[in-house]
Amino acid sequence: MSTDEVTVLVVDDSAVDRLLARRLLETGGGWRVVQAADGVEAMVALTQFTPAAVLTDMQMPRMDGLALVGHIRREHPRVPVVLMTGSGSEEIALAALQLGAASYVPKRNIPLDLVTVIGQVLTASQLDDGRVGALRALRERVSRYVLDNDPALIPPLVQVLREELVAFGLCDATGATRVGTALKEALLNAVYHGNLEVGSVSAAASDGSFERLVAERRDQSPYRDRQVALTATLNPTSASYVITDQGLGFDVSSLPAPTDTSYLGRATGRGVLFMRTFADEVMYNSAGNQVMLVKRREQPA
Repeated sequence: MSTDEVTVLVVDDSAVDRLLARRLLETGGGWRVVQAADGVEAMVALTQFTPAAVLTDMQMPRMDGLALVGHIRREHPRVPVVLMTGSGSEEIALAALQLGAASYVPKRNIPLDLVTVIGQVLTASQLDDGRVGALRALRERVSRYVLDNDPALIPPLVQVLREELVAFGLCDATGATRVGTALKEALLNAVYHGNLEVGSVSAAASDGSFERLVAERRDQSPYRDRQVALTATLNPTSASYVITDQGLGFDVSSLPAPTDTSYLGRATGRGVLFMRTFADEVMYNSAGNQVMLVKRREQPA
């Protein structure tokens, strides 16, 4: 999808915040931006054109972000929604993620993270319709993958897994984007925190130290010899994904509660939040080096 074909609908009752988002998206991503002051204006805009993505604030007059997410999931299921979360909107933002939003950006992080998050969602929302059509002939599929510690391998693998989900009719394109995000985060956790033993504190650094440590450990023993195994099992009723790393594991009891909204504003913890929100079940083994994600067939709205 070339940038001149991509339109992002920005919904926010603050004219200043809309202008900031527009400038970032246009200059940083090269995308066209259409603006709406609240959910009601956004609904009108959605009758006139179909954006590639919607970026919405949560707290707005007339129709808030939660109601808008619900409307888009029902009426425009192929359009992913990204939330802008501010202080005081954490509860409604978590509800919107559970309802069908694809990702979020804390408002204080918008200058640094907005373009990256929108780009990731736009990339993840693309499907090869020809491949999906061919895969519809499948009735059951079990795939086993063994990955080296190369993060570049993960996005194309997740793309294949997303296409299978849609082909099996387990969810629509936006649902597959959400599951794909959960899988990407689980696989990255297995590489970074499992095999390479790079902690969450390092991952939050913005000085390049995380990337340097990852590069070093990919060439050091014992880290370089470890691999990540993925077994994907799909049938017409569900999909399960078992991801195993060869690291030391972690204390599973230290994970936050699935409803802990404080993670919406943190630099770390997004991966676990996405996994627990976008998959129907998330189960760890006792050692903490294996996780299973389950996605059950979505019922039509």
